[in-house]
Amino acid sequence: MDRVIFGDNQFFGVNHLSDEKSRAQAVRFKDDAAIIKVIDDAIDIGLNTFMCTTHERMVNICEHIRKNEEQYKDFKIYPCMPYAHKYANAVTELGILGTLKKFMPDNIMGTISKGSLALVKTDFLAFMEMLVDAEMKTFKGINTPVIFLQNVLVDLILGLGMYDIFRAYHEYIAKKYNAEAGYITMNLPALLDALESVGIENPIICSSINKIGFRMSGGRDVYEVCIKTRKFRPLAMQVLAAGALRPEEAFEYVCEQKNIESVLFGSSTKSHIKQNKELILGYSK
Repeated sequence: MDRVIFGDNQFFGVNHLSDEKSRAQAVRFKDDAAIIKVIDDAIDIGLNTFMCTTHERMVNICEHIRKNEEQYKDFKIYPCMPYAHKYANAVTELGILGTLKKFMPDNIMGTISKGSLALVKTDFLAFMEMLVDAEMKTFKGINTPVIFLQNVLVDLILGLGMYDIFRAYHEYIAKKYNAEAGYITMNLPALLDALESVGIENPIICSSINKIGFRMSGGRDVYEVCIKTRKFRPLAMQVLAAGALRPEEAFEYVCEQKNIESVLFGSSTKSHIKQNKELILGYSK
């Protein structure tokens, strides 16, 4: 993975500390062209990996990338699935059958049949494959070397103790998409134990890692020990603690954790993207 990865929270009105900022971001990026402009700014600065949810707005963004193949020839996307709000909104607007037709793979009857069989057999693994295939339709033809499972699902699986789903997901991503599986979590220590228990070695794990312990289940000290002593590939997110930390102190702290492979951040302006990239690379020396 690249040392610096560009994220998407700012595009879709996500700010974990301020509803006012969330609303302002949603207004600013209501048009696809505004999102594409900032992505292009990030590429100009040398950031060629974009990590994003499977938000419905990504359909048009990915179509733009496919239509301009030469411009984005070195560009990579790390999809993060599922985007739960997308399905909830679709069910409200379209109903269950309409949602299936919108999001499921092209062979809808085959998919529904597979889903029916899964219901009869309580085959959660079949549902997992359906979910992945549905989400990945958006990214067809785009380089997606790592495909992440969102924390909303990862941490649910952790809570249920259904660790075999992690193994099945890991194998399916490699087999079907020739990609590496990634996992997003708010409980890094527990996820490491779970993945190890089903034989997943050196996994890619994205989790909150920041100086004040924001969204770090178990506390900062526990995470630091995991990063120092456990074998996995850490990707640090929420490094700025949703704006509670200044970039200088935030990136200095995370870069002091020498085994962190990549740092994820989102910014709305070219100057801030450039500043954050330079800080990360500077503190990484």
